[in-house]
Amino acid sequence: MTTTQGNKPEQVRELVRQRYAEIARDGSVNPAGCCGPQPAQIAERLGYSSQETTAVPEGANLGLGCGAPLAAAALREGETVLDLGSGAGFDAFLAARVVGSTGKVIGVDMTDEMLAKARANAQQAGFGNVEFRKGYIEALPVDDASVDVVLSNCVINLVPDKAAVYREIVRVLRPGGRMVISDVVLNQKLPEVVAANVAALTGCVAGAALREHYLATITAAGLGEIEIVSDKGFGAMALTMVPPEMLRQAEAAGINVEQVADTVRSLTIRAHKPQRS
Repeated sequence: MTTTQGNKPEQVRELVRQRYAEIARDGSVNPAGCCGPQPAQIAERLGYSSQETTAVPEGANLGLGCGAPLAAAALREGETVLDLGSGAGFDAFLAARVVGSTGKVIGVDMTDEMLAKARANAQQAGFGNVEFRKGYIEALPVDDASVDVVLSNCVINLVPDKAAVYREIVRVLRPGGRMVISDVVLNQKLPEVVAANVAALTGCVAGAALREHYLATITAAGLGEIEIVSDKGFGAMALTMVPPEMLRQAEAAGINVEQVADTVRSLTIRAHKPQRS
């Protein structure tokens, strides 16, 4: 079983980058011919409408994500939106349709293959109000107090230093700006054999923090008015997004996979940066 044990944060980052580069090349988290739900099915299960899944450029929806943060963002025309871990551009393009030509959407991703795919999608579909930048979400290539809304969908759990991500969110938000993210948390610790597995990490499971620690990190960063908009079970779906071999290995190690899945939750969280007095 390939594990993350002993890996430094930069090594974990590279493992994640390699996996998401593979997804970008394959065109889906479940490429044609593989078992499991396809991108449109995944998105609709997470809360997107069929109109939304068909409104974006072909190839923008790769079946990634664990929620539908855009639905809780209440975007307005003219706003500047930042999408953390923007992938092939699914949420970024949906946001761009709402903020319009007077608004702007910035997507940040660390994976060259994802950035290339997103930029090609934007050019092909004529999205002039979307820009994709290379960078790490714990060190954003974005100016201080320059965005109205920060979105993210099942990405922060992949970063070892989640506190740094939330400090960056506070830095780039304008006073009074808001954050709406969907992410995976745990109600209890995972068995070590799962927590250390690379496939579980890149399937948005092993990188997840305990719920109370996750929410405390958001508070410590300086965000307020924290609200859990949605709290749903995610384990069953997450396990369809990791290689079957990982599941077989876990079961062979005596792990009750269904029991593990029960502890994995998808939260959509909304919070605000306080206004300056």
